[in-house]
Amino acid sequence: MMSGNYTSIDNQKVSGSVPSVSDPPGHVAVKFSDSNLQTFPPPGAQGKISGGSGPPRDADDTFSKPTSGSDEPQQGGWFRTFTIGAYKPYFDVDTSDVLERIKDSLFPFKGSFSEKTANNPDLYGPFWICTTLIFVAASIGTFVTYVAHKLQKKEWNYDINLVTWSAGLFYGYVTIVPLCLFIILKYFSAPSGLVQLFCLYGYSLFIFIPALCLSVVPLEIFRWAVAGVAGFMSATFVALNLRNHIKSAGERWFLIVAGIFLLQVALAMVLKLYLFTVTV
Repeated sequence: MMSGNYTSIDNQKVSGSVPSVSDPPGHVAVKFSDSNLQTFPPPGAQGKISGGSGPPRDADDTFSKPTSGSDEPQQGGWFRTFTIGAYKPYFDVDTSDVLERIKDSLFPFKGSFSEKTANNPDLYGPFWICTTLIFVAASIGTFVTYVAHKLQKKEWNYDINLVTWSAGLFYGYVTIVPLCLFIILKYFSAPSGLVQLFCLYGYSLFIFIPALCLSVVPLEIFRWAVAGVAGFMSATFVALNLRNHIKSAGERWFLIVAGIFLLQVALAMVLKLYLFTVTV
């Protein structure tokens, strides 16, 4: 039986202290402080919560920028050159633009390709043109040699070096030649955009895709004609589009343009001797 003891609640304010144990036995006093809870959400912006219904913005602030004292380098200057993001704008091109530029490369005497691509050169077209050339060169070359061996009833073995040689030739040519030309033009005080040179040389190789397909015709004179026409068109396309710009280099501009033309013709001759020629 409880002996009439009771619990009393004192409304006196305390600041979170433990109830005193000095009261008489049988008398327990529990003291509560007044409620000091805030209304949720807080009326003012606190931390990264900007309002009652606003979502947290930690993804925007925390992960998009390197924090101070972190080991992640600030991607600026030359560091940006080695990032994928630096090349994204050059692959942001519509299919209609690529087809229009391919069309211009097939009509080399216009000489308006550089003007059209001055503000928006792309690397998408040159990359896939070179890749297609490698595939076509390997497949057509393999098919032609296979047919030639079978017609003469000789044993045929697949030549894997055809793929590696084609990749080295096309990727190397479209990279090294524009880079060297960029340095030469800069030396003669007629600098040109490096990406624009990559774009120009990349599209200049498109004519060799149908030329390689026509090389399946088993007539040597026809293959020489196809290689010569393709080389002339490709060389004319590059030379005419660079002529007006290179004229600012002074009296030696003709020599530079002639060198560009002859180098492109030499590429066609190399393709003829190695890819357009079938030896059994």
